[in-house]
Amino acid sequence: MSVTIDIAGLPAERIVFEISPLAELCVALHALAEPGHHPGLHGWATATAAGLKPDLADRLCEADCLWRSTFSDLFMPFAGLPAAAGGPGGRTGATLAEELDLLDRLDDERFVSAALEFTCSTTYDTGGASPLGDPARRERALELAAGRGPGQLDFTRRLLTDPTGVRVWLRRLVEDCDQAFFADTWRRVAPQLAADARHKTELLRRKGLAEALHAVSPALAVDEEGTRISADKLADGRTTAVDPAVGAGLTLVPSSFGWPHLLVLHAPGWRPVIHYPVGSPALPGPAPVQLLKLRMEALAHPMRMQLCRNLARAPYTTSELADIYGITAPEVSRHLSVLKKAGLTSTRRRGRYVLHQLDVSAVARLGSDFLETVLR
Repeated sequence: MSVTIDIAGLPAERIVFEISPLAELCVALHALAEPGHHPGLHGWATATAAGLKPDLADRLCEADCLWRSTFSDLFMPFAGLPAAAGGPGGRTGATLAEELDLLDRLDDERFVSAALEFTCSTTYDTGGASPLGDPARRERALELAAGRGPGQLDFTRRLLTDPTGVRVWLRRLVEDCDQAFFADTWRRVAPQLAADARHKTELLRRKGLAEALHAVSPALAVDEEGTRISADKLADGRTTAVDPAVGAGLTLVPSSFGWPHLLVLHAPGWRPVIHYPVGSPALPGPAPVQLLKLRMEALAHPMRMQLCRNLARAPYTTSELADIYGITAPEVSRHLSVLKKAGLTSTRRRGRYVLHQLDVSAVARLGSDFLETVLR
């Protein structure tokens, strides 16, 4: 399984390494919402969360669907503005304010679709009509939001009925995060990220794309003909870096907070982006032998590996997982039962929905290779 990017005929100068304060803020918010995904950031996450004013903490909870399960493309708006419409050509903003200005330039249809693409949509790879104008897509978005609880449902309703108001609200939220904690964080990490971007740019110039990609992540590779980049992930997806309607190019963005996530933006109509981690923390040792044996046997089935990819990011119902993977609900239930018996998942009831989620801390004890694979 992999996400592939078509680069046939792409000039080398159209492959750029850029740093992005808005993308880094998104990963920082994700680390605050899901500290179990980031074993090396517990101290930062605990101290930052403790310092948040109650009003800001509440507002972050209202919009956490944009960064809790995965990272919304809204935080890389430079990729959503086509060159034909005066887009920045894959270049990020020099400041957070500049990137928020780029976000303001996204039209409502693109803004809403991107905001709902992971939690309230199953059409990320195929695109399609916006829920603002398609009643069927709108109802499906609300149905999926209901499964995520009243907070998600309320945010989705606001987004669909008043996208302009939500845009203003989101910008203010980002600006308040910057004032509360991110400005100091960015001053600390930006020099390291800029140095990494310069180093990778020089590596690309001197040794070529294959060497540069390997330095970015061992999960990235380019084929022998130099026409396709593949990212080894527990997901399938395709995009192109040579779409004339979007503007030819590929952007790679380093992240200090990102490990173990390797994000590939591959939405139709958006410029492809690879958001990659710089450095990785040490993890605790493995579980006792008997428990390790039980857990590894539970994970030996390829379908359970794929289920873990979703369950690591967000809670899912049995029917949602059945829809995603095209298997029956009883089959999903059997796989979930094996994972739960091994102590790898937890369940909770929310209204009429039973939600299942991976215990990331338990998975981390299996070792960094498995954790990085399911969260990549």
